[in-house]
Amino acid sequence: MSQYWINMLFVGASFLLYIGIAIWARAGSTKEFYVAGGGVHPVTNGMATAADWMSAASFISMAGIIASGGYGTSVYLMGWTGGYVLLAMLLAPYLRKFGKFTVPDFIGDRFYSRGARLVAVVCLILISVTYVIGQMSGAGVAFSRFLEVSNDTGIWLAAAIVFAYAVFGGMKGITYTQVAQYVVLIVAYTIPAVFIAFQLTGNPIPMFGMFGTHTESGMPLLDRLDIVVQDLGFAAYTADVDNKLNMFLFTLSLMIGTAGLPHVIIRFFTVPKVADARWSAGWTLIFIAMLYLTAPAVASMARLNLVDTIYPEGTKAEAILYEERPGWIQTWEETGLIKFEDKNNDGRIQMYNDASATFAPTAQERGWNGNELVVNNDIIVLANPEIANLPSWVIGLIAAGAIAAALSTAAGLLLAISSAISHDLIKTLINPKISEKNEMLTARLSMTAAIILATWLGLNPPGFAAQVVALAFGLAASSLFPALMMGIFSKRVNSKGAIAGMLVGVVSTSVYIFLYLGWFFIPGTNTFANTPAEWMFGISPQGFGAIGAMLNFAVAYAVSLSTEAPPQEIQDLVESVRTPKGAGTALAH
Repeated sequence: MSQYWINMLFVGASFLLYIGIAIWARAGSTKEFYVAGGGVHPVTNGMATAADWMSAASFISMAGIIASGGYGTSVYLMGWTGGYVLLAMLLAPYLRKFGKFTVPDFIGDRFYSRGARLVAVVCLILISVTYVIGQMSGAGVAFSRFLEVSNDTGIWLAAAIVFAYAVFGGMKGITYTQVAQYVVLIVAYTIPAVFIAFQLTGNPIPMFGMFGTHTESGMPLLDRLDIVVQDLGFAAYTADVDNKLNMFLFTLSLMIGTAGLPHVIIRFFTVPKVADARWSAGWTLIFIAMLYLTAPAVASMARLNLVDTIYPEGTKAEAILYEERPGWIQTWEETGLIKFEDKNNDGRIQMYNDASATFAPTAQERGWNGNELVVNNDIIVLANPEIANLPSWVIGLIAAGAIAAALSTAAGLLLAISSAISHDLIKTLINPKISEKNEMLTARLSMTAAIILATWLGLNPPGFAAQVVALAFGLAASSLFPALMMGIFSKRVNSKGAIAGMLVGVVSTSVYIFLYLGWFFIPGTNTFANTPAEWMFGISPQGFGAIGAMLNFAVAYAVSLSTEAPPQEIQDLVESVRTPKGAGTALAH
């Protein structure tokens, strides 16, 4: 059987599974549509939350980013996992105690303001729409490579599958589909890693193999990798970072951004009791750890395999001839995610750091005239089994896993958007007397509209699509997280303070990211504002979400202290929410 049909078999079987679950778990009420009826077991919810969280960015991009950047990019691991610790300790049980359907529900009622609810809805939609662009793009990449269709066709296929189980199943259908998607993606991620770790180190446990001995050279694997990349003009893979402030701010931004992501938070409204919310967060950390402990090993081994593919006799010897390049390079060239340009016309593939001034003389001595191979970070995980010559069925498994990762998070984001529109805007602000039947219809129509918008953005991504992670996490960190924290732990913050804080946080972060990620031209110069020298106080755009959060806190408290205190019943509500005992709710639906 050809690789194409093996991929079709794995992907097709997973699609049939998802659609079958959606038919079985079709939502029959608004409570089932929004919170899966509120009766999801903590272990089930932990697995579904892990799938909801482990998006295309985690499955496809994270290992590629780490492979390219080494130790310095470990902020993604620390920030994303640390965010779940914050979520488990500071948010999940209290929000479950409050007993509402959505994040704007909590903010609107806690700050006794239609305006606060509206601002929260706008922030939620901005965050979710921005984030979903990356999921649709990731699905397009996976479909185009493994099912040999165009990127646009892949995005349409992804939209159709999400429509099949999200529009009709709501949170109930999405929850049980995400459980299946977690199993698919974690198996797909782990099995190739086990094969490759055993090949390179003789140890089948990837995280142990990364710190083990490289079988061929007899050296510690990371030491061998450091030598290989330094021979090509790159910084050592394990080199420390120079700017500790930016590393701290970026990690903090990812942490509080994770804790403020609406599609993750709403998962903790689906469990029966407050204690279950804590257990769900704990189980989620365990399920996430299975991938996040494996990702650094995948990254380091993929980087070593990539270099050894180009320089099979060692980096000081000649690179392979382009005409003799392995099949996986030829395959990925067709997608445009690997590009080769023979700059010195010798017919060989020179891959090195041509931006290194110290390495330039060495490159000239070797007759090199610039780096000739550009490899997109997003293909590292997807191409890894092919680089390591693993069996065809492993490649098919990776295909199913990559698509599952993109679809699971896309569904969660689209549900968050749908709930914000149907429940927070229409049911609460526009037409409080709407019947449950019509609210269900509105929810499904909102979901359909959100899928169409996400598909259109995936087909026509805006100029900042490559930075969606920085933007989405920065927005969540600077807008919703501070409002949730102050809503739970401060009886003094009032509606005026909350609204002012959210607006200052989200606007300042958006402006900074847009200005300093190079999307705007600097008047009077010939450059874009995208270099560290042009950053304000040297703060990276990716880390500015933490600064936006601080501004949010400061403004909210300043405005609140200079205006009237919240009503006594709201202060009593905050007191009751801070004591998360039992399964009761602070307010009736």
